[in-house]
Amino acid sequence: MRMIGLIGGMSWESSAEYYRIINEGVRDQRGPTASAPCLLWSFDFSEIEALQHKGDWDGLTAKMVDAAQRLEAGGAKVLLICTNTMHRMAPAVQAAVSIPLLHIADPTAERIKAAGFSKVGLLGTAFTMEHDFYKGRLINKYGLDVIVPNDEDRATVHRIIYEELVAGRIEEASRMAYQAVIARLVEAGAEAIILGCTEIMLLVRPEDSPVPIFDTTALHAEAAIEYALTA
Repeated sequence: MRMIGLIGGMSWESSAEYYRIINEGVRDQRGPTASAPCLLWSFDFSEIEALQHKGDWDGLTAKMVDAAQRLEAGGAKVLLICTNTMHRMAPAVQAAVSIPLLHIADPTAERIKAAGFSKVGLLGTAFTMEHDFYKGRLINKYGLDVIVPNDEDRATVHRIIYEELVAGRIEEASRMAYQAVIARLVEAGAEAIILGCTEIMLLVRPEDSPVPIFDTTALHAEAAIEYALTA
């Protein structure tokens, strides 16, 4: 089985979900005592968050590249960046190592296409919803029509992620706010919803959406299981 390298801590709340999903998946396929060989580089998210909101993407790229190289040196045979937002520097990370980086958007888009959907709503941090590094991959590589919430709704979604979910706070009022945002995306034509931040799955459940949801955390972790078990 290939060693999985996880670049996590962004936040650790979702990194814990990666670890759980990966190990449960390996156990289900290999037997009750089986678990996944993993290496985890876990950042102090307060440092990452400060650089994100300063717009210091060069500084963030340097940190991500360093983590990836350390994991490769430690024996990882595949890498996962356990956050959607930090895939902004995925090309630089991949260029800095000789092992594959599994991009979080790819298994999500592939599952959406396989389900027959073409117009999707995207929820995530403001960086993910507003910048092109993520939407552009969905559009250009997979031909998806991606819509995002309006300005006010984007601010709400972003605030709940950074003020609540990364701190492990699950508030019913915030779930209702996300339900309303999802409903407006569906009214705008979304056939499905991408939970494009790895913490959103802590709050939003399938029953919170009138259309199918695609959880990037679970789909990314499942892709890692599939890759690791091919060896």
